[in-house]
Amino acid sequence: MRQVDVSLGSKSYAVYIGAGLLAQAGRYLKEKGFAGRLVVITDSTVNRLCGSALRQALEADGFGVSTIEVPPGEAQKSLERAGQLYQELTAGRAERTTPILALGGGVIGDLAGFVAATYQRGVPLVQLPTTLLAQVDSSVGGKVAVDHGQLKNMIGAFYQPEMVIADISALKFLPTDELANGLAEVIKSAAIRDGQFFSFLEENMERIKSLDEGLLEEIVYQSVRIKAAVVAEDELDMGLRNILNYGHTIGHAVESASDFKIKHGSAVAIGMVAAARVSLHLGLLDEGELKRLQELIIRAGLPVGMPDFRVEEIMLAMQHDKKVREGKTRFVLLKSLGNAEVIDDVAPSLIEEVLTENEQA
Repeated sequence: MRQVDVSLGSKSYAVYIGAGLLAQAGRYLKEKGFAGRLVVITDSTVNRLCGSALRQALEADGFGVSTIEVPPGEAQKSLERAGQLYQELTAGRAERTTPILALGGGVIGDLAGFVAATYQRGVPLVQLPTTLLAQVDSSVGGKVAVDHGQLKNMIGAFYQPEMVIADISALKFLPTDELANGLAEVIKSAAIRDGQFFSFLEENMERIKSLDEGLLEEIVYQSVRIKAAVVAEDELDMGLRNILNYGHTIGHAVESASDFKIKHGSAVAIGMVAAARVSLHLGLLDEGELKRLQELIIRAGLPVGMPDFRVEEIMLAMQHDKKVREGKTRFVLLKSLGNAEVIDDVAPSLIEEVLTENEQA
């Protein structure tokens, strides 16, 4: 078992990473001082795979467990679904001290986290991520949100969990495309902050894809370590934390333009390559490193070329992005693999040129 501490003063918490940890969730909760009732929010797929075992483990440790199940999919991240969850929590007499456990991937973590942040002005939140993407990224850092219309994560808050329990064993249930979805965020973490980790991924990608538990634990640990360090310096995303958005400016636009039919990891992979091409045009990144990035993304099972959308659709979606400041789109660009910076004044004409290049990639 590995542990990463997210250092945020009175809001600090631990991220526990290892195999078989869901069975120990009750112990971690008791060590944190929780007792009595709790609510698990999950989706129907995850509940079928992991819900019963978690419930039995929690009940064996003396907890009373209520489970609220929602359908899977990005469409659940809505104010309408949040409202339904408020009703169920109220009907079940959930109190301000009743913890909400978010059991699932990024959608459940975001939705349940948003509900926890806003129900009775905030109840305790515990993240139990079951996908690679959620374990390495969305469960850590306190960003919770729902989508609004075609715009991703437009209504949300910063709300840190009490703890994160990342059970590597849950990853064995992931289909290949969901594993690749998470690997996009792993590659992103290495690309922005740790060149040695990037080389590690190049050396071990095939074994990682074969679900080697030791390597999965290592890549989750390294990714969380990178994110925790950035979040500790900039919890509210006012400066340094922007680098965690590498690939997301175009990636979120691709998701929106596809009506969320393109998965987050695939969209971020496309966005990373496009942003790297911007870096290349600006003389920040050399062609050899762009090629290494593309090759690793392909080996992870992810796309590098722009889907069949009109460039105008992507540009329009980008205008609504939260990273727009005073009409300028903030871009995270690579200076080298392992070293990123934020640029505020990338010309729209260059973005359009790069998007057109990516259509041909």
